Amino acid sequence: MKLSREVKTGIIVVAGIIAFIFGLSYLKSSPLFENNKTFYAVYDNVGGLQPGTQVSINGYNVGNVTSIKFKDSSGKLLVTISINNEFEFSENSVAELFDTGIIGGKGVQIVPVFDQAPMAKSGDTLKSQIKPGLTELVQQKLTPLQMKVEGAVSHADSLLMNVNQILDDPTKNKLQETIVSLNELVRAFKGSADNLNVLLENNKTQLDSSLKNVSKITSNFSQLSDSLVSADLGGTLSEFQSTVIKLNGILSKIENGEGSLGKLSKDEALYDNLAAASRELDLLLQDFRLNPKRYVNVSVFGKKQKEYTLPENDPAEENNTTEQKENQ
Repeated sequence: MKLSREVKTGIIVVAGIIAFIFGLSYLKSSPLFENNKTFYAVYDNVGGLQPGTQVSINGYNVGNVTSIKFKDSSGKLLVTISINNEFEFSENSVAELFDTGIIGGKGVQIVPVFDQAPMAKSGDTLKSQIKPGLTELVQQKLTPLQMKVEGAVSHADSLLMNVNQILDDPTKNKLQETIVSLNELVRAFKGSADNLNVLLENNKTQLDSSLKNVSKITSNFSQLSDSLVSADLGGTLSEFQSTVIKLNGILSKIENGEGSLGKLSKDEALYDNLAAASRELDLLLQDFRLNPKRYVNVSVFGKKQKEYTLPENDPAEENNTTEQKENQ
């Protein structure tokens, strides 16, 4: 049985339509004859997620993204997910958006939750979250460091500005003069060191002799210290200490008025008597000097001794009168 050209053309057209439908379904990753469950997730930003992207659970592909569209005028995006019926999880499970690689690409994975809540049904809207990618994590870690670096650069800039303000032309000139002076000082020190080296070289013999003398002196001091040790210096110091203790006892007795010296230092009447005796002796010597005839009268021819008459304004008499008045 021969087919007409029209029939062959019709068969080819129908086969092309069927192939087109299957090809479109494959490209969109939306199976036509499988009974899958459909879930929804809402994101503020999908980061380049494309329809047909595979959906996984614990790293195993269980479905794909069928469509992405705006939910409403707020700009949020509604992502439609198709998942095989063989997977059951709670309605509290999360549809997480994550980076599939370092250089880019987004994927969706279901973070299943197995609790007492009802199982998720087809048409439910799952909770959504965005897992930070490597770039975002690096940016989060580098942002504080960047701020610190910027702050350090800013402080360094301020410091350099302050240094530039301080190091004006007069200050620079003074610094240059100071450096020149330091160089001259270093040269002077070098010259002094050279002279000292020459001096030491020229007097090496004398220095060696002096060091030997110092060694001898040290040896003599060592012998002296040995002699002091053998001379029972400790006993001498002990005797000296006992002597000091006795002397302190004597001084204490004198201070307390004990003994002759103590009474002499404490008896005010004795002091007054000694003072009065000294004063009378002084008057006696003065009277003897002024009136020696009162005390020495020599008569060679046996003449009668004349009665002594006090001279006017006799100092001794005046002193006696003054003393009598003071005693009254």
